[in-house]
Amino acid sequence: MYKIGVIGDKQSVQGFKAVGLDVFDCHRAEEARSILRKIAGENYAIIYVMENFYEEIKETIYEYNEERLPAIIPIPGMGGSSGIGIGNIKRAVEKAVGADILFNED
Repeated sequence: MYKIGVIGDKQSVQGFKAVGLDVFDCHRAEEARSILRKIAGENYAIIYVMENFYEEIKETIYEYNEERLPAIIPIPGMGGSSGIGIGNIKRAVEKAVGADILFNED
């Protein structure tokens, strides 16, 4: 059975533990990178990463982009969203369609 994990600072990830997700709290981007590499091979289908760490470890995350699993998804932390998630969606749509049909910022 596949699992779902959440990587981020302790304050941001603890709520996910209450709903049954595996949480991995860390304080630095290097810790987040190490945790991601470890759990990516441990039957996790989805790994949520707090946006503040996502931006800092995106090179490592991109290593898994061509793999079927795990899906690595940025989510906002306690400080709110920095727009990384919506930016990823925009780039994916542009790549698939060939144009910015969602936001069309000229």
